Amino acid sequence: MQYNIQGDMLPVVICTLRPGECMITERGSMSWMSPNMYMETTTNGGIGKLFGRSFAGEAMFQNRYTAMNGPGLIAFASSFPGSIMPFNIAPGHDIVLQRTAFLASEPGVELSVFFQKRFGTALFGGEGLIMQRLSGYGTAFAEFDGSIITYELQPGQTMIIDTGYLAAMDATCTMDVQSISGVKNVLFGGEGLFNTTVTGPGRVYLQTMPISAVASALLPYIPTSSD
Repeated sequence: MQYNIQGDMLPVVICTLRPGECMITERGSMSWMSPNMYMETTTNGGIGKLFGRSFAGEAMFQNRYTAMNGPGLIAFASSFPGSIMPFNIAPGHDIVLQRTAFLASEPGVELSVFFQKRFGTALFGGEGLIMQRLSGYGTAFAEFDGSIITYELQPGQTMIIDTGYLAAMDATCTMDVQSISGVKNVLFGGEGLFNTTVTGPGRVYLQTMPISAVASALLPYIPTSSD
C-alpha cells in the first residue's frame, strides 16, 4: 500500500493498493474510490472486539475495502479541519489515541479500547475514561483537530497539557492529572482546576485546535431564541 496525504486544513489520505490489498475503515469514512474496490462490512474480530470498538467511540462494524482485478485507489477525508497522521504500528510500538481519532488502517492493525488505569485521571484529566489503542502490525491513519506538534519525552520527562490538547501518545507513556495551584489562578486564570500530565518515555502528539475549544469560541456568537 502506498499513500499520499493532500490538502491543508481539510486533508485527505489517498491510498493506492496492489491487487488483493485491503484497507479497514469506520462506517462512512470512505470519500472516493476506484470502481474495482470491493466493500465488505464486518465485525473484524468477533463480538468482543465489536463491543470494544463501541466503547472506544467508533462504530461497532467496520468496512473492508479490497482491490479486485488490478490496482485500486481509495481516499479517506477528515471530518473536521485538522490533520491526518500516519502511524507505523508494530509489536511493542502501540499507539493510544483520543476517542474517535481512528480513520483507517491496513488489516493487520487492531483497534481496541484503552481504559485509563487511574480513575482520577479519567475524571479530571479531560481526556475521558476511554481512549483508543492501535496494536498489531501495519500502517494506520488518525485524524486530529488542527495541526500536530510532536515531542519525544525521555524517561521521567513530563509534559503538562491543557484539557483537549492531547491527541495521541506512545503506549509507553503514562498519564496523570495535576491540580492548578493558587486560589487566584483557579478563580481568575481561566484554565480550570486540572491539567493532564504525560510522562515518558515515548512520543506525545498535541493538537493545536481541539474541537472543544472551537465550540467554546463560537458559543458567544450563536444566537439564542428569545422568549
